[in-house]
Amino acid sequence: MMPFNDLHAQYVALKDSIDSRIQAVLDHGQYIMGPEVKELEQSLANFVGVSDCVAVSSGTDSLLIAMMALDIGPGDEVITTPFSFMATCETVLLLGAKPVFVDIYPRTYNINPQLIERAITKNTKAIMPVSLFGQCADMQSINKIAKAHNLPVIEDAAQSFGAKHHGKRSCGLSTIGSTSFFPSKPLGCYGDGGALFTDDEDLAQKMREIRSHGSSRRYHHTRVGVNGRIDTIQAAVLLAKLERFDWELNQREIVAQRYTKAIKSKCSINECCLLNPIASSSCKFAITPPVIETANTSVYAQYTVEVSDRSSYIDRLTKSEIPTSIHYPTPLHLQPIIATTGYKVGMFPVAESAAQRVFSLPMGPDLLAADQDRVIEALFK
Repeated sequence: MMPFNDLHAQYVALKDSIDSRIQAVLDHGQYIMGPEVKELEQSLANFVGVSDCVAVSSGTDSLLIAMMALDIGPGDEVITTPFSFMATCETVLLLGAKPVFVDIYPRTYNINPQLIERAITKNTKAIMPVSLFGQCADMQSINKIAKAHNLPVIEDAAQSFGAKHHGKRSCGLSTIGSTSFFPSKPLGCYGDGGALFTDDEDLAQKMREIRSHGSSRRYHHTRVGVNGRIDTIQAAVLLAKLERFDWELNQREIVAQRYTKAIKSKCSINECCLLNPIASSSCKFAITPPVIETANTSVYAQYTVEVSDRSSYIDRLTKSEIPTSIHYPTPLHLQPIIATTGYKVGMFPVAESAAQRVFSLPMGPDLLAADQDRVIEALFK
C-alpha cells in the first residue's frame, strides 16, 4: 500500500543533511536546549516574520503555554471551533477554563467569524481559531473583532505552518501563533515538537519561562511552568528540513492542483456542487475539492474532500490499497468528555455535517505522479 504521507522519501532526499545535523548533536552532547534550538528559533522567526519564536516540546504544549502566558484559568472562556483535534480544547480544560464553540464556515471548515461576536461574554479571555487542513482561518476578520473587545488571539496553526493570509505567514497573524512539528505536519520533526510566535517581547519572555518550569534562570522560578522544552535532536532535524521547505510548499501546491483539476473534470457542475442538491443530483461524482479563499494560500497539510457517501469512496480506495484518513469523525462538542458539559447534537450543524462527509487523500511533496494517478483512477471508478 502506498504511504499516506511519504516521510521516508523525504528522509532519503535530505539524508546527508539530517544525518550530519544529528551527528553534530551527538558530538557536542547538549541534548536539551543545545545551540540548535536557538538557531532554529531564529530561523523560524525570520521565516514567519516575527520578532520572537519559542520552540517547545509539542503542538499541544504550545497551546497550553500560550494560554498560561495569557493567565487563562478557572472561570475563563476561550472561543474556538468544534471541528479540530482534541488538543485544541483539552488544553483549555487542563487550565480549568471553558471552551466556547462557534460553528465553522462550510467552504473552508474554519471557524465562522460572523458567529464569534455573539459568543463573547464577560468571561471571554481569548479567541483561538484553528487554521485547518493547511489554510488560515479568516484572521483579519477575527483580529478586528478581538481588537474591538480587547481580546488576545491565539492562532492554532498546527496544520498551516508556511501558509499565507493576505500576504503574511501563518503564526505571524495574531497575538500568539502556535504550531506543531509532529512528523506528519508540513514541517515535521522525528518525534514531538512545536513552536510559539509573537511580536510581544514580554509575552515571549513569559512563554520561555513557562517552557522551562517557570524559571527565569537556573533554580530561580518566577511562575508556574511546565517541562515544555524541545529536544536538541528534534531542532536539528527541523533545521535540516527547512533547507527544502520552500520547495516542498511548491510541490504540495502542484499535487493539490492536480487533484483539484481531476476532480473538477469529473464533477461537471462546479467547485461546490454539494452545496446545490439539485445540480449535484445530476452529477455522477459529487465530490467537493478544497476551496482556498482568495486571500489565502494553503500548505495542504491534508487534501480533504467532501462527499455525500463517504463510506463508499473509502471502501473503493481501500480495495485498491490506497490509504485514506478522516479528520475528524466526531466534532469536539460531541466527544464524551465534552458532551457532559451540556453540548448536544444539532448545536453546530455545519461542523457535524463536515464530520460525516469529509475524508483525506494521500498527500505530500514526494507523492509520485504515478501514485496520484492511481488515487484519481480509484476515486472515479
